[in-house]
Amino acid sequence: MRSWETFQHQADIGVRGRGATLEEAFAQAALALTAVVSDPARVRRRDVVSVRCAAPDVEFLFVDWINALIYQMATRKLLFSDFTVRVEGGQLEASACGESLDNRRHDPAVEVKGATYTALRVGREADGNWVAQCVVDV
Repeated sequence: MRSWETFQHQADIGVRGRGATLEEAFAQAALALTAVVSDPARVRRRDVVSVRCAAPDVEFLFVDWINALIYQMATRKLLFSDFTVRVEGGQLEASACGESLDNRRHDPAVEVKGATYTALRVGREADGNWVAQCVVDV
């Protein structure tokens, strides 16, 4: 069960991913991050960026992951639509596939400034699937 969604939180926006594994939940939340800016379906898979993070627990690791993607989006002017994530022992290794931002085609809605600890949650739900979520500052 993979899914992603955004949710309203005062003046900011939340991103949430769900999946059968922690890695799937992280990847789906990354799609929700893209959806804050543009429709992920409009983003082609042309460029690949490697991302590595380390943190003492999965919640901090999730915030670091989202912030690493925001950094890549801002500095390289990229949007992403496909993610491969591997988490092991507090270490995350991932690839993010996407393309350069095209203002006409992607019609960006906002610029994401950073992930926050607001509404931060990473864990299993009652059905056994994983959820990863936080609010991002826009």
